[in-house]
Amino acid sequence: MNTKDLIEKAKNHTPSILGNSKQLQYSILIPILEKEDGLHVLFEVRSQKLRRQPGEICFPGGRVDPEDENVQFTAVREAMEELRIARRSITHVYPFDYMISPFGMVLNTFVGLLECDDTKLDPNPEEVAEVFTVPLSFFMNHQPEVHRVHFEVKPSEDFPFDLIPGGEDYDWSTRAFEEYFYLYEGKVIWGLTARVIYHFVQMLKG
Repeated sequence: MNTKDLIEKAKNHTPSILGNSKQLQYSILIPILEKEDGLHVLFEVRSQKLRRQPGEICFPGGRVDPEDENVQFTAVREAMEELRIARRSITHVYPFDYMISPFGMVLNTFVGLLECDDTKLDPNPEEVAEVFTVPLSFFMNHQPEVHRVHFEVKPSEDFPFDLIPGGEDYDWSTRAFEEYFYLYEGKVIWGLTARVIYHFVQMLKG
């Protein structure tokens, strides 16, 4: 490669997340409903039939399929499939923040209004055990419990310590990961779901 080719490559490159091609893309929808007592957030309880995280509380969402038009399409499609509602029941869909998890996943989040009666929803039992709503005011007025998970660095047995300064005494950087917990009427909202709703509420508070 010569200088001209290098400059051309650099000029035409669109910045993205380093290593993005190896990270799995997921999209979720934060569903908002208007009820008599104000706005509510809808959550799902994952079916016990699911292999990953059965029984945990989450938002509608899933992995971005290659045939999906874009990541917003994925969020809406997953909500339609899991809640078994028509496309017209999901309105005013707007992008919220995205996050990169420490487990190799990019999570795209969207907020949208549900134009339906949550008491009459018939979610897909293969994916959803039940749905429930929480007043948005609860999150606006309550701070979550915060606990920390500490990540440890554990090199593989064949790690080439002889190639790095300090060898086996190398001073690895470690970090603590904050986990948020909301407790509402016997339900425990935590993990990525709690993290998303926490930052969503911070955005609403301005």
